[in-house]
Amino acid sequence: MSRIVVDNVEAGYGSVRVLHGVSVTVDPGETVVLLGTNGNGKSTLINCIMGIVAPTAGSITYETDDGEKIELVGKTPEDVVELGITLVPEGRRLFPQLTVAENLTLGAYRESARKRIDANLEFAFEAFPVLAERRRQLAGSMSGGEQQMLAIARALMSEPRILLIDEPSVGLAPILVSRVIAKIRELKQQRNLTVLMAEQNFNQAIKIADRGYIIVHGEIAFAAATAADLSENEMVKQYYLGA
Repeated sequence: MSRIVVDNVEAGYGSVRVLHGVSVTVDPGETVVLLGTNGNGKSTLINCIMGIVAPTAGSITYETDDGEKIELVGKTPEDVVELGITLVPEGRRLFPQLTVAENLTLGAYRESARKRIDANLEFAFEAFPVLAERRRQLAGSMSGGEQQMLAIARALMSEPRILLIDEPSVGLAPILVSRVIAKIRELKQQRNLTVLMAEQNFNQAIKIADRGYIIVHGEIAFAAATAADLSENEMVKQYYLGA
């Protein structure tokens, strides 16, 4: 299984620096959560790993199953996906005028995944029966929860080793958030995934986290060795648990 090492990364947009020397490690088979309120750099870090935002300093290393170390800084999003890293973006970013089946098929971008589109479609429909029922429905006409399920299933169509998930709870009712988080945990186990999830909803994120980080103003304010460490942290109690 694969590993991501983010080392002292700085990044931003134009003259605005968002990340200030961020270091994060996601070990094989882990679910690591990146906690922080809006504007603190969670999405920027995720986008740096995916090649969407170019860091101005630091390194992002992808360590493969056989021990090869690949520098991700400088690679395009297409390169990163081809390596086996896939993003479920904030806001879903579906193709609203295409059907469920068409959105899923477009997820099979990786060359190796193109050969297994039928098998992966079958898996997606088994994992999310509502998508099977609505395979001919336009994605833009679905509910927020259904669109989130479609976004996750689309990411899995590329047969990733590492799944990056950015704010899966945004715009969803609490009961739907619980279902989506539970499904992420289930799929992670079924597909032997390594997961890095950026999330504001601590109570939901902690249900599937092995450990995590708190990011504040573009810096890692706390790195937890376990999920229990997160629960006991004073910042978590103050900002997320209302203590």
